[in-house]
Amino acid sequence: MTAILEKEPVKNITENPGITKSSILSLLNSTKLETLAFFDVPEEELAMSYGNGKWSIRQILHHLTDSELIFQERLKRIIAEPKQVIWAYNQDEWNDAFDYKNEPLKNKKQLYKICRELNCELVEKYYDRFCEKEFVHSITGVWTLKVEFERVATHNQSHIKQIETALAKGKS
Repeated sequence: MTAILEKEPVKNITENPGITKSSILSLLNSTKLETLAFFDVPEEELAMSYGNGKWSIRQILHHLTDSELIFQERLKRIIAEPKQVIWAYNQDEWNDAFDYKNEPLKNKKQLYKICRELNCELVEKYYDRFCEKEFVHSITGVWTLKVEFERVATHNQSHIKQIETALAKGKS
């Protein structure tokens, strides 16, 4: 079996004491609104990229939807089942396998929105009770659910910047 590596190093793998349930929920909601707006950019702009050889806006939006769906499943398994091992997924292989460069976004906006809202509900309902619950991430080792909630909340930030950069390049 080959190792499954994520494209960029996993960040925020230690607890950030300044992060609270409230700040996680706030970030989840603000980045949800920003992300949803990008699903409505004109079709010709979806092919724009933030750099040579980098993903297009369309590919980023597919990735963000995949990630929300995967986060939903991961969070539920961590909450419900003891001693979970959570496997990383290879986002580039998903991108290639599902031809995200050309694949229409069709129902992805709705799927993203529903998954993000369900992830917010998990934070709201289970953060206080389970935030110290531990699990094993296949690449980085033992984490707490609090760290995973934070990771879910911060995941979109760099991708939003990538999309904004792509759109700005297209206007220059």
